Amino acid sequence: MTAISVSVGAALGALDGAFSWHLYLLTLAGTIFMHGAANLINDYYDVLNKVDSQEVKTAQYRPHPLVEGKLSLNAVRIEACILSALALGIGVYLCLTRGWVVFAIGVTGILAGLFYTAPPFKYKYWALGELSVFFMWGPLMVEGSYFVQRQSLSLDAFWISLPFGILVALVLLANNLRDRETDKLRGIKTLPILMSRHNGMRLYMALAILAYGAVIAMSLFGPLTLWSLIVLLSLPLFLHLLRTMIHDTPDDADAQTAKLNTVFGILLVISLILERML
Repeated sequence: MTAISVSVGAALGALDGAFSWHLYLLTLAGTIFMHGAANLINDYYDVLNKVDSQEVKTAQYRPHPLVEGKLSLNAVRIEACILSALALGIGVYLCLTRGWVVFAIGVTGILAGLFYTAPPFKYKYWALGELSVFFMWGPLMVEGSYFVQRQSLSLDAFWISLPFGILVALVLLANNLRDRETDKLRGIKTLPILMSRHNGMRLYMALAILAYGAVIAMSLFGPLTLWSLIVLLSLPLFLHLLRTMIHDTPDDADAQTAKLNTVFGILLVISLILERML
């Protein structure tokens, strides 16, 4: 998902001028390092706060080395620091060579990732996770990647970032729909807990439809072109996932939603490349 957000921004930058491979690869590496550090910090505090354990469904369908005792909390903390340092090094270089906007976007991303589950804010536990993820993987990463290429921000990039950001947020919403009962027992507030599972599922459907509708509208009226209608090739995957989710939230609901997100995002990137080439 991070690679797609960065690629969308870079591809949009290429539509407006020359494309730099080394700046793209540096942006991609730095953002992935930052994402990896955020994931580790998230798991670290989820385990420390006893939100994640062997009983939660997340640990049932995929490996969770921290919960399983294969990694210590200290090892995860050290790895998060290493990845953060790598991201910081790339970020400093891009700030010095491309401009202060990179610094502003990078600091925003670091703070959002850190305080996702870390005190004093722990805002994931207060039903703000989806909103944060939407902004980080939508406008923040796409505009940041665009800026590195062009040294300017773009209103077109902002609008185009929104549908993909919505679908990334749906990955977390699917996770929270699945974990609704266990989260409730742990005193966590998530959207499905505040809204009920039924209304949470309605929100899931509405946001997915909104993402597809936004791409269709932007393909017909701008700033996207008709090439971007190829994202509709992912609709069968969405309809299959929707039927599954309505019947019962599967243990890998977040992974299945991420698969839809990935196919949608790759098709969007391909459409931008085709526009650039043809």
